[in-house]
Amino acid sequence: MKIKIINFLLVTVFAIGILRAGNLVLRELEHPNTCPTLLGIPACYIILACFIIPFISHFYNRNNIIYFVFTGFAFIVALVASIMQFTNTGACPKTENGTPMCYYSLLLFTSLIVIKVLHSKRLKQMSLEGGNY
Repeated sequence: MKIKIINFLLVTVFAIGILRAGNLVLRELEHPNTCPTLLGIPACYIILACFIIPFISHFYNRNNIIYFVFTGFAFIVALVASIMQFTNTGACPKTENGTPMCYYSLLLFTSLIVIKVLHSKRLKQMSLEGGNY
């Protein structure tokens, strides 16, 4: 898979995540307690940061550690929230059609991790081949 396609996929997933999480943050600001809290902080703020920081890291930092720490943390949060939602031991904010947003977060962060692994492998392969993009 070409690096340009992989980058396009990453940017697309980031755009969806940042826009959706940003909308949820705005809803939380207008109507407090819309989002569940983690250590007293609305989870939607944390999830938005976990989209923005890896997005910036992807373009300005060759070190993948920051990328994977934040996407991995958000993946775990989304996984736990999804399990709690599924087992009725917790409640995630829902979309207009009633789908829990934690399910979408889980899908988006899983995608970001998988696509970044592909991206890293492709960059490594290209460096071995002489840098053909």
